[in-house]
Amino acid sequence: MKNTLQYAKEQDQNDPLKKFRDKFLLPTDKQGAPLIYLCGNSLGLQPKKTKQYLQEEMDDWAKYGVEGHTDARHPWLPYHEFLTEKMAKIVGAKPIEVVIMNSLTTNLHLMMVSFYQPTVSKHKIIIEKDAFPSDKYAVESQIQFHGYNPEDSLILWEPPKGEELCRFKDLEKLMQIHGNEVALLLIGNTNYYSGQLYPIKEITELGHLYNAKVGFDLAHGVGNIQPNLHDNAPDFAVWCTYKYLNSGPGSLGGCFVHEKHANNPNLKRFAGWWGHNKQTRFNMRHNFDVLPGAEGWQLSNPAILSMAAIRASLDIFDEAGFDNILKKSKKLTGHLEYLLTQIKNQNINIITPKNPEERGCQLSIQVKNADKSLHTKLTQAGVISDWREPDVIRVAPAPLYNSFEDVFTFVERLKHIL
Repeated sequence: MKNTLQYAKEQDQNDPLKKFRDKFLLPTDKQGAPLIYLCGNSLGLQPKKTKQYLQEEMDDWAKYGVEGHTDARHPWLPYHEFLTEKMAKIVGAKPIEVVIMNSLTTNLHLMMVSFYQPTVSKHKIIIEKDAFPSDKYAVESQIQFHGYNPEDSLILWEPPKGEELCRFKDLEKLMQIHGNEVALLLIGNTNYYSGQLYPIKEITELGHLYNAKVGFDLAHGVGNIQPNLHDNAPDFAVWCTYKYLNSGPGSLGGCFVHEKHANNPNLKRFAGWWGHNKQTRFNMRHNFDVLPGAEGWQLSNPAILSMAAIRASLDIFDEAGFDNILKKSKKLTGHLEYLLTQIKNQNINIITPKNPEERGCQLSIQVKNADKSLHTKLTQAGVISDWREPDVIRVAPAPLYNSFEDVFTFVERLKHIL
């Protein structure tokens, strides 16, 4: 690696995915100058195809009205099925295990209805200490819903004192102490704050060893790491699609339920008519006849405009090839890390793991004596990054639309500010 603009431009010229940058709309400032956008971990950029895909659905709605459910170019009745196979590839699952539906936290609650079944002797949930707040709120409310107290039933997996990253051996110790009382392990991958990727396979095996259910929140992982959900075999996972999957603000989430649960109609669930047998769904007089697989957790008919935006992005992922995306991601984030370490400034420190296998594309830059001023100055300098209290600037070069020159320019502007 070299710390030069020429090197960055050479890497971009030789990048096999370079054409995909032009498939996205890149933000500019008020004068029309391009911004350095490193915030795909919060909201991905808009694919140019999205407007076309949305317009097609608007046109079909105008042309067909209700008949669009069957007669639209992409009929609305089975619309979610157009997304399933491509989504399954990105999370390493079988199509029967994946469905796009609802929002992330709604899906998390639906999963806990089925996979958190506390008893007097086994009622505890383990989450990482710095879990995304929505996850913590959802878990606490589920514990309370079942008549337990989070102070007794919620266990936090936390880093050693004075450190930022969780250690698997500490999770093992928690399970050795509490394992027989733990009903659910629910971990976020990757961690929103530190960027740490937790070992999905090892966590799943540990939880199942103690007869606990295991689930993952992949909000900051999907489209960013390969979780290999089928082979790693957690019971469930949930995610959003508006970060690395570029589906637009507040777009629908995704859900994985492992194949081993696919044909168990006796699992407790909150049911809705879209989880009912497709052959008799519109015969309103039938008792609930649950669909096999993840589709059986659906509640309502598809939100077509949101799914059209998701389809636009998944088509790009499919064309690029997810293995190719991950390969570039490791190289791009590795170069960002190299450039940041060349600064040698005592006021900043990367807390994200150095091992590329233990992170996605995000690097979390901890700022000494933080008061958000450094982040504010970066924004004023044309860099879109993300601030998280109390002291971290998150930067995430997304391999589909970010370049090595983006990364170089960001670090040069950061050096100038420092």
